[in-house]
Amino acid sequence: MQHPLEVGHAKGSARLLHLSLPNSALAIGENFDPEMLQALISGPLRTPFKSAVLAPKRSILLYPDPPQAPEGGLPVPPATGASDVLDLSRTRLIVLDGTWRKSRKMLYLNPLLQQLPRLALRDMPASHYRIRKAHKPDQLSTLEATCAALAQLDGNAVAWLPLLAAFDGFVSQQSEHHASR
Repeated sequence: MQHPLEVGHAKGSARLLHLSLPNSALAIGENFDPEMLQALISGPLRTPFKSAVLAPKRSILLYPDPPQAPEGGLPVPPATGASDVLDLSRTRLIVLDGTWRKSRKMLYLNPLLQQLPRLALRDMPASHYRIRKAHKPDQLSTLEATCAALAQLDGNAVAWLPLLAAFDGFVSQQSEHHASR
């Protein structure tokens, strides 16, 4: 789910991620219609086999745990870990693409997202996304965070290395382009 202000950024990694993952969907918005959002969260999963239509068994939001439930707000579902996900092929990972401020607003404006169990990344290496400013070394791009989450869920970090290598090439190309200006 991409914040509308991220769509036009040439440096954005969500579009590259979407183009690289054949079963992904990219929804653009900030405050989603609840029916549309429910369909995004629980609608049929895309599969390589056109005849197979599967509903997700579980949708998980890639987002850090808040320190506590907001005052008067919905209780925050417990975080989930790889051991909680029994069938990755029937798991939908929901990712918010935007600055931390924009993603927090997307979460706040969409109560259905607040109800999802969360997957928080822990002990992440420094980001390779040097073409955008980060306040901390472990603040990852959407693509890097999604690859880390998928690796955490399926226990196979090696499977995501080709996509991360392609992303490193994208970052280098963008750096060279901006350096030549």
